[in-house]
Amino acid sequence: MTDTGKAVVELSANALKVLQRRYLKKGEDGQLLETPEEMFRRVARAVAQAERLYNPAAPVEQWETTFYELLTSLEFLPNSPTLMNAGRELGQLSACFVLPVGDSMESIFEAIKNTALIHKSGGGTGFSFSRVRPHNDVVLSTKGVSSGPLSFMSVFDAATETIKQGGTRRGANMGIMRVDHPDILDFISAKQDDDRLNNFNISVAVTDAFMRAVEADEEYPLVNPRSGETVRTLSARKVFKSMVTLAWKNGDPGIVFIDRINEDNPTPHLGDIESTNPCGEQPLLPYESCNLGSINLARVVPDGHIDYGKLGRITRTAVRFLDDVIDVNRYPLPEIEQMTKGNRKIGLGVMGFADMLLRLQVPYDSEEACRIAGEVMGFIHDEARAESEELARERGVFPNFEGSVFDRPDGARVRNATVTTIAPTGTISIIAGCSSGIEPLFALSYVRANVLDDDRMIESHPYFEQVARERGFYGEELMKRIAEVGSARHVDGIPADVQQVFATAHDITPEWHIRLQAAFQKSTDNAVSKTVNFPNEATVEDVENVYRMAFRTGCKGVTIYRDGSRDEQVLNVGQSKKKREPEPGVGIATTRPARPQLLTGETQRMDTGCGKLFVIMNDDEYGAREVFANMGKAGGCASSNTEALGRLISLALKKGASPQEVVEQLKGIRCHVPYGVGPNATLSCADAIGKALERRYVTGAAAKAGSAPEPQLSLVEVAQGACPDCGGAIEHEGGCAVCRTCGYSKCG
Repeated sequence: MTDTGKAVVELSANALKVLQRRYLKKGEDGQLLETPEEMFRRVARAVAQAERLYNPAAPVEQWETTFYELLTSLEFLPNSPTLMNAGRELGQLSACFVLPVGDSMESIFEAIKNTALIHKSGGGTGFSFSRVRPHNDVVLSTKGVSSGPLSFMSVFDAATETIKQGGTRRGANMGIMRVDHPDILDFISAKQDDDRLNNFNISVAVTDAFMRAVEADEEYPLVNPRSGETVRTLSARKVFKSMVTLAWKNGDPGIVFIDRINEDNPTPHLGDIESTNPCGEQPLLPYESCNLGSINLARVVPDGHIDYGKLGRITRTAVRFLDDVIDVNRYPLPEIEQMTKGNRKIGLGVMGFADMLLRLQVPYDSEEACRIAGEVMGFIHDEARAESEELARERGVFPNFEGSVFDRPDGARVRNATVTTIAPTGTISIIAGCSSGIEPLFALSYVRANVLDDDRMIESHPYFEQVARERGFYGEELMKRIAEVGSARHVDGIPADVQQVFATAHDITPEWHIRLQAAFQKSTDNAVSKTVNFPNEATVEDVENVYRMAFRTGCKGVTIYRDGSRDEQVLNVGQSKKKREPEPGVGIATTRPARPQLLTGETQRMDTGCGKLFVIMNDDEYGAREVFANMGKAGGCASSNTEALGRLISLALKKGASPQEVVEQLKGIRCHVPYGVGPNATLSCADAIGKALERRYVTGAAAKAGSAPEPQLSLVEVAQGACPDCGGAIEHEGGCAVCRTCGYSKCG
């Protein structure tokens, strides 16, 4: 609240929920200690302190007010770590980091340690594994053979799983490998079964030479990074087809065009760029970090036209804000502080682009939309660069300026090596109340995913509902029909012009997704985070065409998602088509998502007539997940039977059975060798396992205290893609998976 006690920021119910859950300061008991206004004041005050570093007499309070008004207007928001941590003890404000991974055990495990420190502070990390020697290559120090980069990626993944158990932001990684690495085929297929590297996005670093070889149907060399020698050649077209097929199957791998990225490297004298942040939009040198922020384009369209004067003012203030963030930031490693302050990269982007087009009455899939995208981003880039030049006159150029691409007679003297990036804005766009990044709308009308009975709650996009009421075609039945098919196009009762303007992600062909991405890329220093959505029936050839088109049109990378190709199947759009109907005599499949690498639980020792039985019970985020039952040192039938029971119980839990149901089946089973007398007697090994489960999940202290996790939604919903936190819909956008109901994100 302000000093007057009045709220100055207009937040939706969802925005308030996300802020309370993930951003606002809390006490040890979880009690909220600040309001949204106080959060914005905290951030503005902390960032404004940087002004004193350059001028002891700087009007810090005036800049604090300016930044506060920028944030509370929801015209601009910085990346999540800045909102969470500015003005607080942690003080780590960057979203993106890239760490080097060298070809030695020391370098690899130093990177793992540094990854843990960054994830603990709320950041995401990117790595290139291209320098690690391939598997079965010689290790001179031990005369052994290398296990290869894929084995070490699993260690990074496990470390991430451990760190993300607590905190406000999940750790996320990008793993990149050059297409000419000898292990590239193993890398491409690393995530094909959805049960490995669950904390990684992976992308192949594709070279221009490789793409030319694809076009010419030629072979290309695989080069050992240890020796620099060519070890063999492969058909470029077959390798490309493998990438495309696996991306069609489950979205991974993506592609980054590494030569194009390095063509725009502003500091080539410091080295080549080899990796990006987790969602691919921020190429960085080793040990670089970047501070991102996004302008809400929905706020600069009054009366159906773009207010460029307002957009310019927002842009310039945002650039100064992001430059100040670099100085007040507390970096997790001294090497990161040195590199970040040396180049002073910032990444100003946009959100609410789809909302802007709606207010301009321009269809997303149109030449006019591409023209607007290029014009708006070009304007933002020019204004951002102009402000960076102004800051350079006031504060000096970035320290690594000498030798950079700007260091020439006609070059601009700038404060920041880069100024623009299009990032995914899953959670901050919820706070701002606008569409995410440059993505189209996900849905116009949808069913709340945690309501599966006939009395479903229909929610609608507010602007669509406003237009529907103004044009006189609004109705509950119509909204239900839209929710069923997932689109307003080709729905009777909706005017043709409204159908055309209110396009959703699956109304838009993949080619238009790429054309819009390319239009923004032309005026973006770094890269553009965008997901190209495909319908479930899309073919491998459709995906291949989009990858080729992304290369031809100047994109720096491409990420695709084919509807229904992962466990996070969207539930609440076109629900009647997505809902899994059982075949005759077959129950509904309710399989949980892939097992995490790290699970927590407890072990109970049970005395039985066959000996000491150890029952290990592990939980995931939905509750009881797996059971192992080991019969001490015993062998033979007793040991094999208890192992078999554990496997079957684990399978039942995975398929949706509750611990109570398992207990009911096992308790009371007798064998010829019971142990003990009275109510505490163990009648058999099966009875012992049932009683162990009962103690933990049904009647025990853990269940009563709530420390044993309980599912927040049915496994039918989980299997069909409901958000594990709230039951809302998972949307694939910007190279990530996001729930816009509660702010849950798989990318942090």
